[in-house]
Amino acid sequence: MSEAVTEEGTAATAQIEADKVLDCTGLLCPIPVVKTSQAIKEVEVGEILEMIATDPGAPPDMEAWARQTGHELVDQAEEDGKYLFWFKRTR
Repeated sequence: MSEAVTEEGTAATAQIEADKVLDCTGLLCPIPVVKTSQAIKEVEVGEILEMIATDPGAPPDMEAWARQTGHELVDQAEEDGKYLFWFKRTR
């Protein structure tokens, strides 16, 4: 989700269409990384995996995971204590 400011000056959330959603709420490192590695194999190249986590360590972990695996971190957001990530499978 990305925030964009509308003409009225209010924040609007743009929704990214995910092909698969992985809910890792309540799971601590390294489980979200492991489950994301498994789930990305279940979408086709070019498709989007959305991952939801509550572990405060998830943002740096998932940024590192994207760099190391070569999959694209399309966007990330924090919403109501949850960390949301959208990855595009690149290979």
